[in-house]
Amino acid sequence: MPARLAVHDLTLTYQSPGGYPLPALGPISFAVDAGAFVSVIGPSGCGKSTLIRILAGLVSPTTGQALLAQQAIRQPSSRVGVMFQEANLMPWRTVIENIALPLELTGVNQAARRQAALDWLPRLGLGDEFADAYPSELSGGMAQRVALGRVLIQQPDVLLLDEPFGALDSLTREQITLDLMRVWALNNQTVLMVTHNIQEAILLSDRILVLSQRPGQLIADIPVDLPRPRHIDDSYRAEFGAIASQVRIGLSGRSRGFGKVDLPGT
Repeated sequence: MPARLAVHDLTLTYQSPGGYPLPALGPISFAVDAGAFVSVIGPSGCGKSTLIRILAGLVSPTTGQALLAQQAIRQPSSRVGVMFQEANLMPWRTVIENIALPLELTGVNQAARRQAALDWLPRLGLGDEFADAYPSELSGGMAQRVALGRVLIQQPDVLLLDEPFGALDSLTREQITLDLMRVWALNNQTVLMVTHNIQEAILLSDRILVLSQRPGQLIADIPVDLPRPRHIDDSYRAEFGAIASQVRIGLSGRSRGFGKVDLPGT
C-alpha cells in the first residue's frame, strides 16, 4: 500500500572541519500524499540528497521529524526503496541475480526469486535475452533499468529517487522516464524524486517542490495539473510551458537570494 510521507520543521546541520556548524538543510516542512509523485528541484548543494537520505532512514535530522505513515523514520525500512544516480550493480552477478538480490536477502528460494525477476524484465523495457547478461555487457540505460528493477521487486510503499537518470544521454533518459511513468501507474507507489531536469519533473509529477540555496528551504510548491497518461509530445503544449515558467521563476528567485516566491497560478 502506498504510504504518506511528511517532514515537519526538518533541519540537518553538519560540523565543519573547523568545528563550526554548517547548516545543510531546512528548516523545511511538506507532505507527499499516498500514491503521489512529487519532484524536488534546487541548486547543487542545497540538501536535496540529504533530504532523500533522511527519508530513507540513513541519516538522522538535527531537529524536526520525518514521518512515514505517521511514524517517525529512524532507520531504513523495507517499505522504502531508494535509487541513486549510480546503478551500483554487482559486476559478478547477472541481470536476474542483481534484480533478485533483495528477495535473496529476505530468504526467498532461488526458483521463486528468479521467476519474480524474470517477470519484471518486460516492465523494465528489457528482453529475456538480457536475463543472464552481466553489467559489463549493458549500456548505461540498461544498467539503470536493472537498478530500478532491484528496487521495485521489493514492492516498496515509497520510492525515493535521487537523480536516477542524470548520467544518461537525453534520448535514453526520455525513454526511461516514460518507462518509469508506466511502472508507477501500475504500482501506484508514493514517489519523491530529486532531479535537475524541469521537463522530466513536469512529465512525471503531481507537484514540484523548489528548494533554495543551502541550507535548502521550500520556496515554491507548484502543482502539475496536466492529464495522465502523459507523453513526450506534451512538452510542446502551452500548459506544459506555463508550468515550466513557474519552475524557472522559482529557481530565479532562489538564485537572486529572494525568500519565498509568489508564483502565478499557485
